[in-house]
Amino acid sequence: MSHHNATTSRPKFSPEPCESDGAVEGLKDVAGVDRLWKPILQCHADFPPEIFEIAVSQLLHHPEYNSTLILRAEILSDSNTDFPVDVPSLAGCRPVRNITRRLLPRRPGRDIGMDQHCTLYTLDVGDDDRPVVLVLTPVLDSDGCLPYYHPAVHHLAFRYIPDEVPLIRIEVDPLPSTPTSLDSRLYRTCLALLGAVHRYGWGSLTNYKKRVHHDCIIGREEYQDLYLVMRERHKHLINEWQEVTDPLKHVFEDIGIATFLILLWKLSYGPRQTETPDNVDGNHLDVMPWRHWPRPPGGFLDLGCGNGLLTHILTAEGYDGHGIDVRARTSWSHYPEATRIRLHVESLDPTLLKGEGQGHPFLRQGVFMIANHADELTPWTPVLATLFSASGYLSIPCCAWAFDEKYERSRVPDYPVPGDSFVDGLNLGGDGSNASSYSRYRIWLASLSLHCGWKVECENLRIPSTRNWAIVGRSRVEMESGDETGQSPSRKNAEAIMLKVQERGVFKTRTPEGKAKDH
Repeated sequence: MSHHNATTSRPKFSPEPCESDGAVEGLKDVAGVDRLWKPILQCHADFPPEIFEIAVSQLLHHPEYNSTLILRAEILSDSNTDFPVDVPSLAGCRPVRNITRRLLPRRPGRDIGMDQHCTLYTLDVGDDDRPVVLVLTPVLDSDGCLPYYHPAVHHLAFRYIPDEVPLIRIEVDPLPSTPTSLDSRLYRTCLALLGAVHRYGWGSLTNYKKRVHHDCIIGREEYQDLYLVMRERHKHLINEWQEVTDPLKHVFEDIGIATFLILLWKLSYGPRQTETPDNVDGNHLDVMPWRHWPRPPGGFLDLGCGNGLLTHILTAEGYDGHGIDVRARTSWSHYPEATRIRLHVESLDPTLLKGEGQGHPFLRQGVFMIANHADELTPWTPVLATLFSASGYLSIPCCAWAFDEKYERSRVPDYPVPGDSFVDGLNLGGDGSNASSYSRYRIWLASLSLHCGWKVECENLRIPSTRNWAIVGRSRVEMESGDETGQSPSRKNAEAIMLKVQERGVFKTRTPEGKAKDH
């Protein structure tokens, strides 16, 4: 869907009652739950799915805009890991965030306040946490009475339906005997709420600036030229794919990451003496100038290498390095021996590592660390890169982890940053409010990287993934000189993080389990 500018008039709000035999199925709970969701009404969305969370966020934080009986809402908790037992488990969806708010009445003598769970869900398929469903669940007191200003429902859901013409729909789980006809109070309330979301979505869209920029570190032409050569050299892997995951996505994604890394290393490390031509020729795949390009002095280490494909491509192209993961994948035994000896089963526990020159064969001085959807090792990447004097790292975050627990923005404060310009330079995209959980997590990771002494650079990689934002550390920055022991402030910061996690004693390494990681 094209983005609109602020001079375009808002599309007409044209709600329609939902037909019982409509083309789009209603919500369903997981098997074994006898709850009947009733679709009430819907309208054209007139905004893309990335706006949905921003639109409903306005609804969540300012219920007083839609009811003269409500004074305001107070946020009691905001979590992306803890979900109350009384929120629905929806078939085909998984919860990604729960906000519990308290609705305060404008006239306390007449109306009572009440708590309400506001749960955001994303679709089960894929690794994208972008919400497409919001469910409001009242927390009833002992007598089970709802205040007058609250609809007579157990649950009320807003859905973004990405159809050929995207829709916003409201569905409810009504209390027994609650009328839902077109002249009912519940229908009129839903009509007002749907109009509000449509209005908020359009307002967010007209202020929405596509702030994602590509090719900030590596030029587009240079990347595309090498990518086309690498694609031709490795496309045979699609027909040789051994995993149950989609070969097209994973092969082309890792070819793209390998291309970026090869060019990043060429740009970042000292020139190698060579008389070999530097240009890449897509017509002559046997001419391999990158074999003589600069590379990390300590090789590379792919943390959580999953199917091992990225390690394989880099190894096949002459780069020295290793991949580690908590368990071997089917693919590993099918790679050439030169790759197989570079893939290792290891459950890495950062809290047991001693630092540079001690305790790990691959975390050596000058190593370049790769953390592609590395989950619980993601925040450890800049810390270990500092402690082991790495030459740099590339981190592509997906699931939000802090050092020994899931990341909670209410519990995990950002590290100090120079000013607003730091966040503006992170290339996060969206509307610029940075309100989403994923944006807050990326800001935290960037602030952590700076805290550990790395100059923060960000890139939106040209790969077929919704999680393509990457943070690069390849040069050191120190705000001040070292102390009398010669230690830099950033190294002391990294050691302090390590010590604090060791003292907490709750970090757990992942044990072999389940299906292969999707990367």
